[in-house]
Amino acid sequence: MISYSKYHALGNDYIVMDPARCSIELTPERIRLICHRNFGIGSDGILWGPVRENGRVSLKIFNPDGGEAEKSGNGVRIFSRYLIDSGYVAADTFELDTLGGTVRVEKLDEEGRLLRVEMGKLSFCSSVIPVSGEERQVIDEPMKFGGKTFRATCVTIGNPHCVIPVKSVSPELARSLGPLVENDPRFPNRINMQLLEVLDRSNIKIEIWERGAGYTLASGTSSCAAAGAAFRLGLTENDVTVHMPGGEIRISIGEDWTVRMTGSVNGVADGEFAPQFEQELRKLS
Repeated sequence: MISYSKYHALGNDYIVMDPARCSIELTPERIRLICHRNFGIGSDGILWGPVRENGRVSLKIFNPDGGEAEKSGNGVRIFSRYLIDSGYVAADTFELDTLGGTVRVEKLDEEGRLLRVEMGKLSFCSSVIPVSGEERQVIDEPMKFGGKTFRATCVTIGNPHCVIPVKSVSPELARSLGPLVENDPRFPNRINMQLLEVLDRSNIKIEIWERGAGYTLASGTSSCAAAGAAFRLGLTENDVTVHMPGGEIRISIGEDWTVRMTGSVNGVADGEFAPQFEQELRKLS
């Protein structure tokens, strides 16, 4: 038997697969089938956990293309909600380990629908993100994609992002530009892209192309990256609301470039894979 739970955070949906409730190992081929929106359950990724090591709780985050992601803000909030719903944690604050670093989670309401996450520190350093070329802070740098030059600011918060300010964001531009940016040879680990439109000093609007997932309605780490880039460029204050097609996230940036993210999580379904679907999964390597 293979059980799962599905949640969404502002339309960014993930499947939680708990090793205690799952009798198969995840492989890229199995991940791609599970996440497929026609032949599988459909999701923007899989959260595998809780994994317990040395008394700590960690999770693995997989993109729908089968690759592993370092960190996901929405994924962390969703997984935290699962831990609360399943009785794994009872405290109002707790920590999780991800491939992209440790995050601290704070429950802001009784059911855990609203969560604040300390996401870690932003870095604009090329070797940390990474971005190829000489060591530098990648801020307001001219970059050509698809024959057109944009002013890009690159940043990491455990996973890589390329923020491109534009006069007006649109899904169409994100879908056309996103694949070019994600797979540009300047980014050896590929990269997430955010189109940034500044509404005022306290509000920004973004459209997102997520590495390994494609066009996405919302993203926590993308919100952190875009807010950090806007603040670093002097376009906003350090506390902003990020508006995305899926909804809003509040981002606060500290003096040391640590980031706090506050957003909601909603449950969708708990279920079990049908026997035929489980058989199909087991046939895959």
